[in-house]
Amino acid sequence: MAEDDVIGAVSQQVGEFDDLVRLIISSESLQIALIVLVIGIIIIGMAYKRFSLWMGKKRFNYTRPHLARLVRVVVLPFFAIALISSMNVYIQLFELFSDTEEVSYAGEMTAIGTFAKILNTINILVIGYAISHIIPILLTKRDKSILERDDFEAWRRMRGFEDDDADLFHKLFKWNPPPKAPEDLTEGEFQKYLKTEEGKRHLESFTTSRGYHIGSYEALVKNPFERWKNSERRKYQKYYDRCISGENDSGKKLKPGQDPAEIYPIDTWREEKRIHSFNPIIPGYRPAGYAEEKRKDLPKSVAQILPVGIFMAVVLGVVGWWGVDLFILATATGGFAIGIGLALQETMQNWFAYIMIRKDKIISEGDRIQLESGYNGNVFKITNRVTYIQNALHESFAIIPTRQLINAQVINYTKEPKVVPAIVDVGVSYLNDPKTVAAILVKIGKRTMKEVVDSSGNHLVIQKKCPYVDVNKPSCGCDTGIFADKEQPVVRFNAFNDSSLDFSLWVYVRDYGSQFKTKTIMRLIMYDEFKRYDIRIPWPIRTIYQSDEKKEAEEIGKLDAERAKVFHEYGIGDLSVGEGDS
Repeated sequence: MAEDDVIGAVSQQVGEFDDLVRLIISSESLQIALIVLVIGIIIIGMAYKRFSLWMGKKRFNYTRPHLARLVRVVVLPFFAIALISSMNVYIQLFELFSDTEEVSYAGEMTAIGTFAKILNTINILVIGYAISHIIPILLTKRDKSILERDDFEAWRRMRGFEDDDADLFHKLFKWNPPPKAPEDLTEGEFQKYLKTEEGKRHLESFTTSRGYHIGSYEALVKNPFERWKNSERRKYQKYYDRCISGENDSGKKLKPGQDPAEIYPIDTWREEKRIHSFNPIIPGYRPAGYAEEKRKDLPKSVAQILPVGIFMAVVLGVVGWWGVDLFILATATGGFAIGIGLALQETMQNWFAYIMIRKDKIISEGDRIQLESGYNGNVFKITNRVTYIQNALHESFAIIPTRQLINAQVINYTKEPKVVPAIVDVGVSYLNDPKTVAAILVKIGKRTMKEVVDSSGNHLVIQKKCPYVDVNKPSCGCDTGIFADKEQPVVRFNAFNDSSLDFSLWVYVRDYGSQFKTKTIMRLIMYDEFKRYDIRIPWPIRTIYQSDEKKEAEEIGKLDAERAKVFHEYGIGDLSVGEGDS
């Protein structure tokens, strides 16, 4: 019975629309008015498209993208409403509809009343379209302003960016030294540094053994943020000018408004700088469409989805205004929606998992992960259906449904905190003193911390104080993100093995991939130091001595004095045993 009621109600709604169609067919003036209206909207749409293409090629679209989008969104509704309002006024002044056409049907609609309602409907839809797009623009602008403020704080922490003009940071901020010498410095050393500008710069970059900078900064201008923001805009202007002038790495004049895009808008330019540790963006260095290709699989943000939701709400409101019962419409389409939902169940699970991964940044492209099956590799690409994981040796791909990254146990080696131990195990001869071996391993660890760097000269091993600060250079960042309980290098005496005394040497590196280069160089350093101090690594076999063991001990003992120097200089880390310890 209920099903019959729904069918009857739907039939009634269809009948009301039949009345509207019959009214339009019966009124020649209404037909002419609708044709004029449609032609006018088409002309406005074509003009708007040309206007958008023209604006997309202007500098304004790149330097002020949010304002440019706002102008484009407002222009279309403005002319559409102007057309509709003009037509409405014309109808009222010149009585377009004659009295003979004042006919009505079951819906009690006349020609002039129907056309007025159509005009009002279009006005409502146009205004709804404008509002649905203006709100996301304002939200996006707010988000970008927050990111810009975060960039400013990063600039303050870094005490300027590499591409700043004429030491901008020290023009805006003055460093004030602490009232007394910090830890790790004597009062005499502290006062000596304060006497020269070079010494003050050294103190400004100085980091204590606990990882703290000393002193404080005082703003020299009223609003440093605005000065910095204007400086960043000038940098972007130079980037844009170099792109369009041909003075760039591509060797040609890049054209704005191209598809694929050849020039970054200022927001993309800032984002690329943010991703690459605020290093300068080289004009023309990346191929056309690089930014779009990089971001094409990113999920839609709330600001991007919001226009659809707002406009759909406006459409439903208009449909209800025309007399359609929304409850009946929802009931009629509900069964179809349920069927589609069941058919696309796994697809939707992958989609929502994809959104969660992107929103919460659970896993990102480039992360090193291990699946529940044991497969270990780098995340190559995440889509809303499947995820591609590339083996670390580039020998294979694992392709899994994206939902498995949420539903299954996944180990992420790249996620914060980025502190990974690089461990080298080694066995030495029973004829070597374990304490001197431990001291030499500490020396090897300290050399590793200072000497192992990447291609940019940044240290791979994290430490409390960057070694570059000792030579009055800025820290490379190796002294950030370390936990207070990470004392390194760590030496452990692991076991009395059949043929060796087993030790392990630990240092902590900045990420998962850094451990492999660090361990390789650590072994090279270990080989040199063991050879220098005659620390012997026994063969992994059982040896029956038929020679004079006393004579061999005397040979090893020739370097006791050298090994003792290492022991006194480096100690044995946290392996020292106090008098009361057992």
